[in-house]
Amino acid sequence: MSGRILYVTRRVGLVAAHILVYALIWLGLAALIAAVGIRFFWGEISVGQMLMNLVSVETDGGGGAIVWIGILGIGVVPLLITVAIALWRSSRRRRRLRNGNPDSRGTQPFMRPLSTLLVAAVVLAGTTAFATTVGLGDYIKAANSKYDVGDYYVEPTVTSADQKRNLVVIYLESGEATLEDDQLFEKDAFAPLKEATKAEEGWQTVADFQQYEGGGWTMAGLASTQCGIPLKGNGAGGGSATDNGIDEGAETYLGGATCVGDVLDEQGYTNVFLGGANPSFAAKDTFLYSHGYSAVKGLSDWRAAGEPEENFRKDWGLSDQRLMAHARDTLDDLHAEAEKTGRPFNLTMLTLDTHEPVHIYDYCDVDTDSEVTSVFSCSMTQVASFIGYMKEQGYLDDTAVVIMGDHLKHMSAGDAFHEQLDDHENRTIFNRIWVPGETPANSTLRAGSDQLNMYPTILEAAGLTLEGGEAGLGVSAFASEVPGSSAQAMDQEAYTELLGSLSPRFYAKAWAGAGTQQ
Repeated sequence: MSGRILYVTRRVGLVAAHILVYALIWLGLAALIAAVGIRFFWGEISVGQMLMNLVSVETDGGGGAIVWIGILGIGVVPLLITVAIALWRSSRRRRRLRNGNPDSRGTQPFMRPLSTLLVAAVVLAGTTAFATTVGLGDYIKAANSKYDVGDYYVEPTVTSADQKRNLVVIYLESGEATLEDDQLFEKDAFAPLKEATKAEEGWQTVADFQQYEGGGWTMAGLASTQCGIPLKGNGAGGGSATDNGIDEGAETYLGGATCVGDVLDEQGYTNVFLGGANPSFAAKDTFLYSHGYSAVKGLSDWRAAGEPEENFRKDWGLSDQRLMAHARDTLDDLHAEAEKTGRPFNLTMLTLDTHEPVHIYDYCDVDTDSEVTSVFSCSMTQVASFIGYMKEQGYLDDTAVVIMGDHLKHMSAGDAFHEQLDDHENRTIFNRIWVPGETPANSTLRAGSDQLNMYPTILEAAGLTLEGGEAGLGVSAFASEVPGSSAQAMDQEAYTELLGSLSPRFYAKAWAGAGTQQ
């Protein structure tokens, strides 16, 4: 009886050992393929970006084929390879049994340690590649930081709204100012937009405008410039999509933070957002509706409006040319309503054409060896045309305009310009600001600001006066001096650590919608 129990125990242990080995093989392969895929499509990212963005990819107008590539590459392929290995090993064992040699250890003594070494190599390679790709080490360091964003966060206080004016904000997808350099690239991709936003006509620029440390994707760009904080999970639960409250059906996104739309809504503004993609991607619509926007239009709206399929790119959405056409109509309606009611508006837009892999529309003539350069130029031409329309209609007389890239251009393995940008010393974000009546001669914007400072800058461009020029972690670029208590007054090393900190106290309240005051 005891012999039978011992036999069963050994068999169960053997089966469990085999299951563990195959599970480790699957895990190593999945991690390795995921790392390769992430680097190809996005480059090196952060744990926060992975948890908050990649999990929100949409099959329609939010990444398209990337969803199916991910399912096949990370889910199906490693499983098939693992099953194939298991079947191969099983067939070898059956052949040995038929040949009367059930145990090959005597004839092939090196096979078992070699198999163990190979399994260990797959697991180690996969986990190491994945951890490096998503910055797991930085994430662990951030979890142990002594800093908390809440210790420096400033709730914006509007001290005057006597000069409030209409506002248009345009986010340029991957709008990196470095692409202006015609010594590095075939031509200045921003030339059309620069021609429409000349300094001598009153347009201003935040020189050396920086992507915040830890940013680099669209939602991070929106949250940082509209809320003045780094985009992170709630800190308490590791920052998964569910922990963040952005799982399907969630009602708020950073509902405890006060953002541009909240302040403008309180001041009587009508907030409207237009984008070419599916607004559900990365819960962009939830974010906007959570912060004072009354209308968010995207892919499904343009289809319902009768846009023909040739005006869409299958992976993301509507072309910039057609988006700007709809933006003109929306602007006309908003401006007419504002004149009628006295209620100002905020029209926010996000372009799409320059998201790689780029799509060539028939309105874009490729005149460079790199299609990406031409597409950037064509996209800027569309935005410049919109600015020209605003000027023709006289809207620039009572409407502030803020134009800026949402983040630096991605440097994934599949993207262009590695030769020019990988080792570039100072990559910056393109921006232009128009304030009626203001010129570079009488209003100099503070150079070197990062995206967090754009939050109070946008509000002051709209004509609101903020106490201390502060909001979130930012200080308005219109302010020549930075308050000593501001995060912007910290030395660079401490500021970088603050931005990287998981800040569990702050983000738990921000995601819970409970308010962010300590």
